[in-house]
Amino acid sequence: MSASAVRATKACGADGAPATLRIAILGARGIPASYGGFETFAEQLATRLASRGHQVTVYAECGDQPVADTVYQGVRVRSRRRPRWGAASVLAYDCACLWDARRGYDLVYMLGYGAAWACWWPRVFGVPVWINVDGLEWARSKWSWGARTYLRCMEWVSTKVATRLIADAEAIAQRFRQNYPSGAPTSFVAYGAELVQPEAADPSVLAMWGLQAHRYMLVVARPEPENHILEIVQGHLLHGGEWPLVVVGDVSGGTPYQQQLKALASERVQFVGGIYDVAQLQSLRVHAACYLHGHSVGGTNPSLLEALACGNWVIAHDNPYNREVARDAAEYFHTPEQLARCLDRVAGQEAGLQARRAQHARAIVSAHYTWDGITDAYEVLMRAECKPLDPVGVPKP
Repeated sequence: MSASAVRATKACGADGAPATLRIAILGARGIPASYGGFETFAEQLATRLASRGHQVTVYAECGDQPVADTVYQGVRVRSRRRPRWGAASVLAYDCACLWDARRGYDLVYMLGYGAAWACWWPRVFGVPVWINVDGLEWARSKWSWGARTYLRCMEWVSTKVATRLIADAEAIAQRFRQNYPSGAPTSFVAYGAELVQPEAADPSVLAMWGLQAHRYMLVVARPEPENHILEIVQGHLLHGGEWPLVVVGDVSGGTPYQQQLKALASERVQFVGGIYDVAQLQSLRVHAACYLHGHSVGGTNPSLLEALACGNWVIAHDNPYNREVARDAAEYFHTPEQLARCLDRVAGQEAGLQARRAQHARAIVSAHYTWDGITDAYEVLMRAECKPLDPVGVPKP
């Protein structure tokens, strides 16, 4: 039988109709999304797969008291306790989810490789396990030396235990293929974003921060060295223009790096804290003169995609991940001096150019990063690789 015939057999039931797959998504805090990128991803993918007839379970955190399974937009939400063990609590929670999902599914999809060693459990019961490798997690400055060493080991373990690795940037996928040629196959499936049109963002919201539409620069990022916020602030100060730089993120001064940032606060550099209201954040993005993006260790960064979806012209740190996503809808910098020159050009651009740039940014998202398109890619890969098991039911509460 040819390879294409085998894939077709796996993708269809006995009557020739597309087979229903039972899919578990682990590694997020739960849905609906209220925290970060993994949660948004889990919600967007799971609800779309469920609407196409698949049986999807998303694992979610709960406190000390057990929580019964619920249903959210056709997705089963199954809660497991997250212990209060400091940094190890996430690992313990992931392991609890993996143990619960060890059988009864056609595919277990783990977001992140922190608990890669425990991904053997579903494999023992014949369940394929995919792991989303999520960039260079071990390179983040927030981790101690010991945590970095552990995560670097788990990166290697993930290549041995998973049936397939998923990278949301081609540059990350290529790195895994080159560094681990004998490991699990690695596929590239991007992250997604929802387009936001100007009329959907209320400009009156800007008055909360004393801002005027298209007369400020914007950053949305966690205040960590690998996100290069300090270099962005320094570049803006070298630029010397009148428009303020607005930094969205929790710069409370709790770390030496945050203290460096706070020391540079002024009318021209405004740290407005974290903003979790979607409408407020969209208004800030849509009406910014440009979006400054300093992330350097991730794959397809959600914040960068959201900026493009809002029509922002981007000035991004120059690395393969950002260039892959923003393409020619961005300028790129390594140093504060380079950033200052980019900002000089933005401040002098005409309104017509800004409108054309916004249209181009949204066109990139529309062509490559819609959630429906991302779901299409996942469904094709799942049907090609995952043969539905005999119906034995998913674990009961």
